[in-house]
Amino acid sequence: MHLHLHHITKPIEHVSTDSGLAGADDDDVAAGFAQLVENTHPSQSDGDLMQGIHAAAHSHLPSLHKFVPQLQNLATKYHVGNYVIDRKTGEKFFESMPIYARLGMHLLFCGKQQVKLLEGSKRVDSLLREQSIREGRIYDSPESVKNIPSFIRTYKISLDELLDPDIKHYANFNEFFYRKLKPDARPVENADDPAAFCSAADSRLVVYPTIDLALKFWVKGDEFSVPALLNLEPSDPSCLQFEGGSLAIFRLAPSDYHRFHSPVDATVSGNPIDVPGQYYTVNPQAINEANLDVFSRNKRSILFLQHTLSGKQVAFVAIGALLVGSITWTVEENVTVRRGGELGYFAYGGSTVIAIFPPNVITFDEDLVEHSAPLSDNTKKIRPMETLVQVGYSLGRWNGA
Repeated sequence: MHLHLHHITKPIEHVSTDSGLAGADDDDVAAGFAQLVENTHPSQSDGDLMQGIHAAAHSHLPSLHKFVPQLQNLATKYHVGNYVIDRKTGEKFFESMPIYARLGMHLLFCGKQQVKLLEGSKRVDSLLREQSIREGRIYDSPESVKNIPSFIRTYKISLDELLDPDIKHYANFNEFFYRKLKPDARPVENADDPAAFCSAADSRLVVYPTIDLALKFWVKGDEFSVPALLNLEPSDPSCLQFEGGSLAIFRLAPSDYHRFHSPVDATVSGNPIDVPGQYYTVNPQAINEANLDVFSRNKRSILFLQHTLSGKQVAFVAIGALLVGSITWTVEENVTVRRGGELGYFAYGGSTVIAIFPPNVITFDEDLVEHSAPLSDNTKKIRPMETLVQVGYSLGRWNGA
């Protein structure tokens, strides 16, 4: 759900121990989260997505509020979500956080290590993993086709741009979720310029000319580093090549087209490297949490691309998240890909792609840098803001070094 700035009449909640869910029992929050996942099954909601995980944090769901009545107080006191700027229109808007992400963040940042459900005691990370796998199974089931019409209505998805617009041709919800688009649906800007780079996903994007700037403005996790993200030793040559490099972070919301694409003209170097991990939310408030590095903790898969023009490697990291079922690559080793060419897709859920560039490879577009790391004007603190982009939008240029 999007709100225009003049509709923002309440403060924006910062998730903490004394925020809008203060006093909520952790076990009740865990039970409520599990109930939300169960509600997504067509047999429970008759296909209505707004009765489950897709509901906004201010929604009133009787099946959930019996577990977490504090949600009513949360909705009264706060807006829950993040500011985003639409690159195409320049419009700034507020994007409400889905209710599942808010409950998942409470369990991560405010909850105990153990939560008790009917079947016994579970660690929070085990609970989130279990429910993420459960969600994937629900959306892989043939019955989940009943969820597709509600999904289209809720997110106003245009069927005109789909390669197959007939929803009867999809065997389950997940097939529709990672739907393909028509070949001309995402044109690549500056396609004839070999020095250009493009957006890798329909997403909310932040970019940083240096990784140090990313740590200052966006990724606050104390554990975050390139070696941690790539699951390699700091002395590994694959890590050393990125020292002083640049970072682009593409966050996909559940409503987005969920195939990801190459930001560069390149050759695929080797096979993907899968790294097991957790299923934590990748919402910006979680990324900005100083005591937890979500990116380096979550399940992810890493592909290296050799940039055609510079000959240097670009690391492309697909990161799973809360309720994301799987990461699938659709390219193979030694294949040449053009900018905007498909690399793979996510099954259900919000998720993130991070592109890491070696130093002196990319100069990001000025507007993206300005939104991601704004300067203060001495009268007010200007927060970094994600930029809403689509696959193929200009990302920057090779600086020729």
